[in-house]
Amino acid sequence: MKLGVMTPVLYSMGLEDAVKYLSGLGVQAVEIGCGGYPTNQHLNPKDYFDNPAKVDELKSMLAKYNMEISALSCHGNPVHPNAEVAAEFHNDFIDTMKMAQLLGVDTVIGFSGCPGDSATSQKPNWVTCAWPNEFGEILEWQWNEVLIPYWKGVAAEAAKYGVTKIALEMHPGFCVYNPETLLKLRAAVGDIIGANFDPSHLFWQGIDAAQAILHMGNSIHHFHAKDTKIDAANTAINGVLDTKSLGDIPNRSWLFRTVGYGNGYEVWNEIFSALKVAGYDGVISIEHEDALMSPKEGLEKAIAFLKQTMIFEQAGEAWWV
Repeated sequence: MKLGVMTPVLYSMGLEDAVKYLSGLGVQAVEIGCGGYPTNQHLNPKDYFDNPAKVDELKSMLAKYNMEISALSCHGNPVHPNAEVAAEFHNDFIDTMKMAQLLGVDTVIGFSGCPGDSATSQKPNWVTCAWPNEFGEILEWQWNEVLIPYWKGVAAEAAKYGVTKIALEMHPGFCVYNPETLLKLRAAVGDIIGANFDPSHLFWQGIDAAQAILHMGNSIHHFHAKDTKIDAANTAINGVLDTKSLGDIPNRSWLFRTVGYGNGYEVWNEIFSALKVAGYDGVISIEHEDALMSPKEGLEKAIAFLKQTMIFEQAGEAWWV
């Protein structure tokens, strides 16, 4: 495994300054935002199209600091019921795949998206229960009429740009939010669809991350290191479905935390062991979204924690057998 960082947390720095800083901390790979919700402050694909010299300059800068790119990120909602919003997210994703081809990157990360409840909707509609029966009808329409056809089309486009892995983050609020829904879309579209496995979005749903990893096997295309702290008192009263602002720290049922501040070494040791068993030996990309820590402190604490629990080397021959 290699230690990586998703760079939008360092948007206060230019890309080279961020890469230099991370390299000095022992980081081996970066995941760079190219559009969508992460925006493109470190890498705007349009600046590189038809500019081979600028592409070479970026590659040289990364090589200077012995840094590789694990993936390009473009999280968005490309099936948003508002056609203009959907088109903007879609175009960003296509541009990100074109940029991936220029850089020789095979993995692009995003969200599955969430449509409305019908062709006339204006806002997304995330279905979370089976009754009343209308919810089941909404789900059938979303998946069969919108989601599956959309990602089949994007998968065909990806082949043009050498992108072999579309890593969708399982995120509540979108149609793909857990292993079952990720594997459902993968079965319908093909193996190009896989997971950007982020335990933080699974912890609060009550999912055992290590067991989910073993279940998903080779459908894991990329991995985010982000933690979640469940507030036992608030959850005991209100459960885990929480629509309060992420900034309402005292009253929320759960919060995103720096790795190690939601779950300890035992949980993360199990996660990395499960990844090895499942055959994932790629980059572990830190995503910092901890409201209680500054970007630098959160990153540096996460890096120190992961250096203790990640499995960096191949096991080699079992000499004791």
